[in-house]
Amino acid sequence: MSRTTSYPQTMPPTRPEVSSTGPQEERSRWAALASSADHKDISRILICSAFGSLFLAALELLLMRVQLAVPSNVFLKGVTFDRLLSVYGETAIFLVALPLIIGLLYYVVPLQIGARTTSIPRVGQIGLWLFIFGGILLYASFLFTPPEAGINPLPPFSDATFAPNNGVDVWIGSTGLITLGLLLISIDLLTTLHNLRAPGMAWRRAPLFTWASAIVTWLFVVIAPIFLAAITMLLIDRLYDGGFFAGDSGGSPILWQHLTYLFFTGVYMSVSITFLAAIGEIVQTFTGRELPRKAIVWSMVAIAIVGTLAWTQNMLTAPIGSGWKYFGMLMSLALIVPFGLIFYNLISTVSQSDFHMRAPLRFALGALSLASIGLAAEIAQSTIAVATQLSQTYDAWASTHFALVGFVVFGGFAAVSYWYPKMTGHELNEDRAMKSFGLMFAGAIIAILPLFGAGVAGQVTDSYRWFSGEDFGVFNAIAAVGTLILFVGIILAVGNLIKSRSEEPVATPDPYRGDSLEWLALSPPPAHNFDVLPDVRSTRPMRDIREAVTRRDSVDAEAGSAAQPVA
Repeated sequence: MSRTTSYPQTMPPTRPEVSSTGPQEERSRWAALASSADHKDISRILICSAFGSLFLAALELLLMRVQLAVPSNVFLKGVTFDRLLSVYGETAIFLVALPLIIGLLYYVVPLQIGARTTSIPRVGQIGLWLFIFGGILLYASFLFTPPEAGINPLPPFSDATFAPNNGVDVWIGSTGLITLGLLLISIDLLTTLHNLRAPGMAWRRAPLFTWASAIVTWLFVVIAPIFLAAITMLLIDRLYDGGFFAGDSGGSPILWQHLTYLFFTGVYMSVSITFLAAIGEIVQTFTGRELPRKAIVWSMVAIAIVGTLAWTQNMLTAPIGSGWKYFGMLMSLALIVPFGLIFYNLISTVSQSDFHMRAPLRFALGALSLASIGLAAEIAQSTIAVATQLSQTYDAWASTHFALVGFVVFGGFAAVSYWYPKMTGHELNEDRAMKSFGLMFAGAIIAILPLFGAGVAGQVTDSYRWFSGEDFGVFNAIAAVGTLILFVGIILAVGNLIKSRSEEPVATPDPYRGDSLEWLALSPPPAHNFDVLPDVRSTRPMRDIREAVTRRDSVDAEAGSAAQPVA
């Protein structure tokens, strides 16, 4: 039935009215997801892809650790190990870490700022499909030649002379599509942040996670084009004999390191900022205490700027000038202040509060524990003397993995567990969450900690075999067992996310009594997010709403009692 609306002559409609000629045709959930430009649907696909890729990355890591568990092992061939290593690195960064942080930000932040949609949703939809095509290209390459030039294919080993097959081209194409897709989604989120905030949602009242989204998206808008330019130049070098990175043609292989390490360091900082902000939201909700907003926000800004400028910390053994090396070292050491300030506030707030331990807070504390070990080791290795001794050894590998496993894996499960009732409309099973957390935490410690010893003993990374005369046996055997435990824990945790969607209890819109606006929407939110948008008057709008409802109920109760006839 069509419906028309008449208006007085003095009040013309400000926009065309939407009319319907009949009921919409029913479509399957998969068809609706594939054609949806809703930020929540796009985010669900990104987050689900990230956890599916996490399973693949953990499996690839397990296969490599099995190969290195005993000396002179023939479980994997050298070329197979190189391919697993290359695909593992791309999967961990481009298919797990980046889509997980972008997906969480893209889902939660429009709800937190009171937006009914995003600013340019079709741009986000295009970005999603570019991301999907990039991931398909990477794993479809196993049908012909997957990448085998390492996690970061450094010239000249990645040029056509040393890598004549199309593995490097696959790496360039897949990372390029993924990066471009996530860049488009970031641009949509950034314009939404600046244009569609609810009335009264000034920046001084924005939640920590919203501030993190502004910082991370601006940072990604800066570093992603640099990376896209670098891989384009590498592709030109390979296919058209360009001279960007070829030393014998007047190019500079070191230029590739500068451009790509600037991007990877920015991604590292983006991951850290996103999950520290998510942990901050969790801590505030479960302890009922606000964190010092200005100190946390300015610390995140400092991490984004100073941390990205520390890209030469990855190049302390490269043939670059000493000025670059000392600059990278000083920037890395300067990160002690903002990271330390955030960690101090999070830990002190938890230690001084009474709270009920639930899955989000449990994973959040695990993330802080593991990431603190990794960051401390990273800071130690940012000094030139230590880096000279331990660069390209498993000591450096262990420090990076402690930080990234802490932030991405444990921080990711903490954030998804926290917003799981909002995303799915169901509560997460706490018993299974506790068991999976125990396995994951024990597995991460057992898998990574022994590799500090292997690195100090001199075991180099990216090598598919070691021999019986070297003192690496105990370290690698323990690490293989720990990786298996971690892998089982990840399977259980992902399985819990899947199984809890079809179980009771059904989640209420505000299961934790949180303070930000996403808890005002239904669980899961409708396509338009909110039926009514309140005026935001403080940093804790949901508390204000609950207090207003309480006052209204008390006034209604008094009015009702006054209206009762006197006996």
